[in-house]
Amino acid sequence: MTTVTVAKPKAQQPGRGSRRISLPVLLLVIAGVLVLTSVVRLITGADGITSTGQMSTALRLAVPIGLAGLGGLWSERSGVVNIGLEGMMILGTWFGAWAGYQWGPWAGVAFGIIGGALGAVLHAIATVTFNVNHIVSGVALNILALGATRYLSKFTFADAPQGSAKQSPPIDSLGNFDIPGLSGWLDTLNQKHWFVVSDIAGLIGGLVTDLSPLTVIAVALVPFTWWVLWRTPFGLRLRSCGENPVAAESLGVNVYKYKYLAVIISGGFAGLGGAFLSIVASNVYLDGQTAGRGYIGLAAMIFGNWMPGGLALGAGLFGYTDSLNLRGGTVNVHALILLLAILLVFGAAYLAWRKKYVPALVTLVISVLMFVWYAATNEVPRQLVTATPYIVTLLVLSLSAQSLRMPKADGLPYRKGQGK
Repeated sequence: MTTVTVAKPKAQQPGRGSRRISLPVLLLVIAGVLVLTSVVRLITGADGITSTGQMSTALRLAVPIGLAGLGGLWSERSGVVNIGLEGMMILGTWFGAWAGYQWGPWAGVAFGIIGGALGAVLHAIATVTFNVNHIVSGVALNILALGATRYLSKFTFADAPQGSAKQSPPIDSLGNFDIPGLSGWLDTLNQKHWFVVSDIAGLIGGLVTDLSPLTVIAVALVPFTWWVLWRTPFGLRLRSCGENPVAAESLGVNVYKYKYLAVIISGGFAGLGGAFLSIVASNVYLDGQTAGRGYIGLAAMIFGNWMPGGLALGAGLFGYTDSLNLRGGTVNVHALILLLAILLVFGAAYLAWRKKYVPALVTLVISVLMFVWYAATNEVPRQLVTATPYIVTLLVLSLSAQSLRMPKADGLPYRKGQGK
């Protein structure tokens, strides 16, 4: 009698379902995009797309988006979906402005973090303790934060000098600084408008010019988050709660504690982003100041595949598109149409190489339409420039959705002892 042995299928390892780009390939892609951008700049004469001022503005606009995205990363790595980032940012803007007006900007930063963390506590109680649907809880928090800050503003800012029910009095600045010697030299090199060299000078110059201390702290939080979550026992336990909380519990991990800590830290990051808006970006609190940046931060986190490095790239992309609205947007966006059309040609060639002929054909058709649009117009409507960050958000998420892998237990209800 013969025995037939059936090979067991190999278990798919976490993260193997999606393709992860290696660092050399990523750097090659970035270099290629930079070269194409320089070519487009020379063809169109839109020197502003890589100017030092443009990049400096993009960095300032990317910071609150990146902080919100980091908040979402901490929360979702523990298994809690945080749609409430927008509300936590709103609380951060109000608490930051209120304390900053009373006791100075650094006190405002601290209270902005506390305000966001208070909103996160409500979200954690609802989702972790009572197993409320994470999306419902987050949306409710966004509505609650908006109503609460409008109500509080009527009692705190309305009677203050230079304040109103929708605006706080001015807040003292944290101050700005440049990297001595380096910023001026890079700006001079950028104004030469040389091929690639000036573009690199503009990119680096934007990172070392007109910096706020809070900007430096925010940028440093990206590698700090990576180190904590991927190089410490605390981070390993936290991430295990987002991948398999039952297995984590069986190994002695207090899943509830780690979920609470992650969500509260998440709120602190979002609140810090809100404080940045009211203290650094505009030095006053304004009603509706966040303008959906919490949602865009969540999109940047998804674009980055729940990783700090990818999140930083996503925040930079959205910050750059937002900066076009502030610095000669119509001319620059018109030039970027040509850049996008060229990139789509490369995208169609890549899809054809992968033998995905139908998507390649669709991509090529869209590229041709973009070329026609660029050739037939001299500038784009102002309304399109204003909507560019949101359009880019939708495009990036739709194009990258198939290659992403969220934590396995993200958004799933958990009860202690459910694996017994």
